[in-house]
Amino acid sequence: MSEPDLLFPPGFRWGVATAAFQIEGAWDADGKGPSNWDTRAHRPGGLAGGATGDVACDHYHRLTEDLDLLAGLGVDSYRFSVSWPRVQPAGRGRWNGRGLAFYDRLVDGLLARDIEPMLTVYHWDHPQPIEDAGGWADRDTAARFADYAEGLAARFGDRVTRWITLNEPLSVMHAEMTGPPEAPVRRHGLRVAHHLLLGHGLAVPRLRAQAPHGEIGISLNLAGMTAAGEHPHDVAAAARAEVYEDRLFLDPLLRGEYPRLDDRPVIEADDADRAVIAAPLDFLGVNWYAPARIAASTSGVFGYTRVPWPGTSTNLLGWPVAPELFGALLTWLRARYPDAPPIHVTENGFPAVDEPDVTGSVQDLRRVTYLRACLREVSAAVEAGSDIRGYHVWSLLDNLEWEHGYRPRFGLVHVDFATLARTPKASYRWYRQLISGQPRDRKEGSACSG
Repeated sequence: MSEPDLLFPPGFRWGVATAAFQIEGAWDADGKGPSNWDTRAHRPGGLAGGATGDVACDHYHRLTEDLDLLAGLGVDSYRFSVSWPRVQPAGRGRWNGRGLAFYDRLVDGLLARDIEPMLTVYHWDHPQPIEDAGGWADRDTAARFADYAEGLAARFGDRVTRWITLNEPLSVMHAEMTGPPEAPVRRHGLRVAHHLLLGHGLAVPRLRAQAPHGEIGISLNLAGMTAAGEHPHDVAAAARAEVYEDRLFLDPLLRGEYPRLDDRPVIEADDADRAVIAAPLDFLGVNWYAPARIAASTSGVFGYTRVPWPGTSTNLLGWPVAPELFGALLTWLRARYPDAPPIHVTENGFPAVDEPDVTGSVQDLRRVTYLRACLREVSAAVEAGSDIRGYHVWSLLDNLEWEHGYRPRFGLVHVDFATLARTPKASYRWYRQLISGQPRDRKEGSACSG
């Protein structure tokens, strides 16, 4: 049964997304080296509940089962990431053939099931030797990343449809910004941001050379900023938040310059670096989970803080449940960046506890309600003229939610982390039905702007 208010144009890509560290497990199997996240997880108190990615969903050993779940869902596109330390354990030099062979099986398995691979080159996990050398605070990491991206494209460029250089560089920057005093923390975070963007820009032409038929983009987590009140301090704080979060990466990527505050760019960069960063993109990936309500703060590194939305419920992670503001963000994007490349929604999801009932089924109806409401906003944006060409639910599987451990579940498929049994949830069945009701020639289409 189709949903008439959720019919999208032919060519629209329907998908789901995952990330290597969160689902693969096999943390030291077949020549894989340790990652920065492995090291963190193995420290006492590193992740909530003592969680590690040692086993996770064991996707590495259950690949065929998970590919069949994708096929059963009926998706056009599967977004996954490559674990850098699995394929290049030292972060430079020697490649690990057994790790590369796993991704060969993944890509070939997708194509055999008529699913387009969307490959994320970097989703937060890098080899521990890269971390030991300074991580993204070291400019040399940008060069190492470009080498790594080129190597992946040489291996998979004949088969991968879309490439995402970086996932949520803003989140990587924030993860680096810990501890006082504020000024050095701020400088360190902005240096990390610049090196991430530089790595992206260096990688783009090398991806194009090795994968000339692939589309290249980047995935940014955006929120949409609203002032907590009409007081000038809060209004100014919301403007700062927009600069340091939503515009910090968009402006240099799409306008060739960093945003400005107090009549100066928030990151000083020379012309050569800015030109590298502004390499043309084929699409922009947008990850959206919640809006941000901003108030002035003397304790925040950038002079602002997020505050609750009065009268708005929150999810398991404390994020406001306000899907109607996804549309506001998409409208803002179209107005501020009219020449931006087409958009793919590369993540959108809902965290919950999601335990099976007495019958063994998982009735995650709140997730269904939320995703349906978000998709209505995407549909309205397309009707208004936004060029949005795809939508990926986060996530296919319940997985390791980084520092939050295993309690927050985002999956369309429930994973019992004791037995690793997979159980499709109500949301899986809803999404499958929604996809099946779309125009049947969706893979032959192209642009989806209204």
